[in-house]
Amino acid sequence: MSPSSGTGRATGTVRPGWSGRFYEDFTVGDIYEHPLGRTVSEADNTWFTLLTMNTSEMHFNEVYAGHSEFGRPLVVSTLTLAVAVGQSVTDLTQNAFANLGWDDVRMTAPVFAGDTLWSESIVLAVRASASRPAAGLVTVRTRTLNQRGEQVCSFRRTFYVHRRGALPADRHRPRPAAPLGLDDTP
Repeated sequence: MSPSSGTGRATGTVRPGWSGRFYEDFTVGDIYEHPLGRTVSEADNTWFTLLTMNTSEMHFNEVYAGHSEFGRPLVVSTLTLAVAVGQSVTDLTQNAFANLGWDDVRMTAPVFAGDTLWSESIVLAVRASASRPAAGLVTVRTRTLNQRGEQVCSFRRTFYVHRRGALPADRHRPRPAAPLGLDDTP
């Protein structure tokens, strides 16, 4: 942002934020290291278990889980999967409009409260849609690692994603009545 013009109003340029990838941006073999890690808390696990009506005490009963081979509650696997998918959105599906399926879902190591998860994806296939000319299909393989670099989850996912120009550029963002200024107070 450049200095004020003396009027209290910024003279800089509005820079749009990251708007995600479009169909044309995907190339087979590209790897996306999704930028945000997520530490799973005990509360996350308990709430997700309750929200999804999972009645397995392995996820919310310390005494019960303490007698298992793990010695403590496991994070419910569908929460691990949900975090992995969520971590990938900024790189893969910001402009998607439909998930077509998840295949080969594998939970390869236990996840516990306090573990931090990181995900990465590789593009496996890209093809134009025969029925939707403004979109294409992309297939990726995603894997999720814990803080020790151990793979805890993996899956393949196929989704529909818009072609560039198929969506309005402004995404219906409201415009302010007055421009943002350097001297504005909250």
